Amino acid sequence: MSTDDQQWAPTACTLPTAERPLRVAEFDDLFTTALRDQQRPSPTRLRWYLDPAAETVARELTTRESACCSFFTFSFTPDGDTLRLDIEVPDTQVEVLDALAARAAGRVPR
Repeated sequence: MSTDDQQWAPTACTLPTAERPLRVAEFDDLFTTALRDQQRPSPTRLRWYLDPAAETVARELTTRESACCSFFTFSFTPDGDTLRLDIEVPDTQVEVLDALAARAAGRVPR
């Protein structure tokens, strides 16, 4: 696991270490196939604009992520021709959100 992956999975995460690379790969796949844009409205909030066709996959993935990292709050909102996904964390988990934003940024289409 890389250092970025370790920042993304803090000690509060209950996902078994062996499963973490698989979860990272699932997020990478979502970024590659569905992420259209991202914004950072505040230090504790990240906003992704996804292809609406990925809603089922994104909801299932974020539900599983919330189960092991309960500090995440994921909210879905239809937004024109995209699906908006807001991700919020407490102040104590901003570093995790930073790592997630950086990972996604490398996959946003230009």
